[in-house]
Amino acid sequence: MANTQAVQIKVTLPAKLYAQAKANADKIGLTVASYIRHLAINDTWEKNLPTFKMTPQQEKVSEQAEKDYYAGKTIRINNIDDFVNKL
Repeated sequence: MANTQAVQIKVTLPAKLYAQAKANADKIGLTVASYIRHLAINDTWEKNLPTFKMTPQQEKVSEQAEKDYYAGKTIRINNIDDFVNKL
């Protein structure tokens, strides 16, 4: 792990919220502290994702793909390896 500075915080939760957070943490095998750290990391990461504007050509391709999907002209691929091997 990178040599990063850590800060410890104390969080007070209502009993019902704590119980739900603990149940969620238990389901995935984490402590409540690790679960809350995980939530903070995911929330921060999702909000800081870069966004890029599509070119007019990319927008055209995207719009056509969406039309094809809703018109039933697409297929579901469950296994990419099988699909590629059958090409």
